[in-house]
Amino acid sequence: MSKRTIGLVMFILGLLAVLGELRGIDFPTARWFFETSREVPLLRWKGESGTVLWFGWLSSAILIGIGLVTIVKSFFGGPPDPVSVRRIQRFKEIKRGYYSLIILYCLVGLAALDQVIVGKEALAVRYKGEWSFPAFTPKPFKGSDFGIEGERADAPVNYRKLKIDLKKEKHLTHGRVIMPLIPFGATNDTLKPRSKSLVKREGVYHESGSRKAYFGLAAQYYDLEDARFHLRYTLRDGLLSGPVDGWDTEGERVYSAEYYKGKKVKEKYTGEGAVEDFLAIPSGELRAVKYHPAPPIPEERNLLGTTSQGYDVLAYLYGGLQINFKAALIFLPIVYAIGITLGMLMGYLGGWFDLVMQRLIEIFSNMPFLFVVIIFSSMVPEQFKGLPVILSILIVFGWMGITYLMRTAAYRDKERDYISAARVLGAGTPRIIFRHLLPNTVAIIVTLVPFTISSLILSLTALDYLGFGLPPEYATWGRLLNDGLSNLSAPWLVSSTFFVLVGQLVLITFIGEAVREAFDPKKYSYYR
Repeated sequence: MSKRTIGLVMFILGLLAVLGELRGIDFPTARWFFETSREVPLLRWKGESGTVLWFGWLSSAILIGIGLVTIVKSFFGGPPDPVSVRRIQRFKEIKRGYYSLIILYCLVGLAALDQVIVGKEALAVRYKGEWSFPAFTPKPFKGSDFGIEGERADAPVNYRKLKIDLKKEKHLTHGRVIMPLIPFGATNDTLKPRSKSLVKREGVYHESGSRKAYFGLAAQYYDLEDARFHLRYTLRDGLLSGPVDGWDTEGERVYSAEYYKGKKVKEKYTGEGAVEDFLAIPSGELRAVKYHPAPPIPEERNLLGTTSQGYDVLAYLYGGLQINFKAALIFLPIVYAIGITLGMLMGYLGGWFDLVMQRLIEIFSNMPFLFVVIIFSSMVPEQFKGLPVILSILIVFGWMGITYLMRTAAYRDKERDYISAARVLGAGTPRIIFRHLLPNTVAIIVTLVPFTISSLILSLTALDYLGFGLPPEYATWGRLLNDGLSNLSAPWLVSSTFFVLVGQLVLITFIGEAVREAFDPKKYSYYR
């Protein structure tokens, strides 16, 4: 990706963030800056005239500014450096790393689509000839906006149910609901117990697609989307065998019975009317009931099952992927800015500054990193916790790794002829460091970036797994891994988390190895 393209992406992202805040539009990804500023008290400022979302405005300004500078420099920067061109060509020849980079770019693009891919809010709703776009509107719609009456009139809209209802009444309202590709929220979207269709063969019930006789709970539903039971049975070896419970249309339990090997042995009814009328109430087919964590059920669109909290696993994994990329985009520039600046100053200035900084780094390095982060994380009040706070704690300990490398590079090059010539011509310390020394350390910086990202992802996963990371409203792979190990009877939780975590780390590692080899002065940097 060229500098001009990177600058254009940053400029557009910052511009969309500002435009979305001013016009009340939630653009994918761009909405995150102001949303985070609203959610985390430390990232907003309350004054007499109102609340100022300083983090959102500052982030947008930085993106727009850096993007513009990068675009302008790309037009006046002259021809590309032939050494850099050879390095990029060498990187492309290392197919494993090159293809991994392409896959990672695709994942970044997929994560940037945000609510277009994953979300419980509809992308568009057509009701009585008018279109609305709930997923891109900050203010939530109410049920009454789409003709819903009763208790749900003032409640947030369940767009999955609305889609079913409008299909039934299409001839009356000409309604249509367009949902995201995965119509579930990553968090704060607890699903009702899932269900799977049953097939009766030779008097024995089987789950669809299975040859084994079904063993577990099954039910007939008044409303499948709301999981409103009419009758709930117990099946053993594919036969009704065990207690039966029944509810009326108001949700009151009015019926109970007992079956043994397919035959009813006792029955009790306390509702209005005759028991025959209650049993004859129209309801859906008998379906297997799957309480959370539920296994993968494609017909319910839960392709990877659900968590113990009732979240869709695929949506949750997508949310975790977004968190990883957002964390990397914030963490890397800050850590490298601190590490590069201090390392260069240590190597170039030397003396007391170098000694003081070395002792400070030694103190920080000897602290048990994970335990210290856990202590700091546990000290932060819950209302202040969020991604910026956790990243701030990680940044305090994350800048030291690159500092010594940059110190060594500056110490090595500061006595060379081109630095002496710059001093003779009157160049100041900042110019010598950032215009002469820094360009000669690009190979070190670029090589370290992929491995820093891997370390960040592992740190976030470890903290969330131990319960000292991000709050529950964030979807994190560490918490999902913890959920899987707490529910070993639900292997889809651990296996899906393990697959995506290892897959992402392998991609980043392949890229790092290819970059290290491509930027090495020798063509090959490892034994063959």
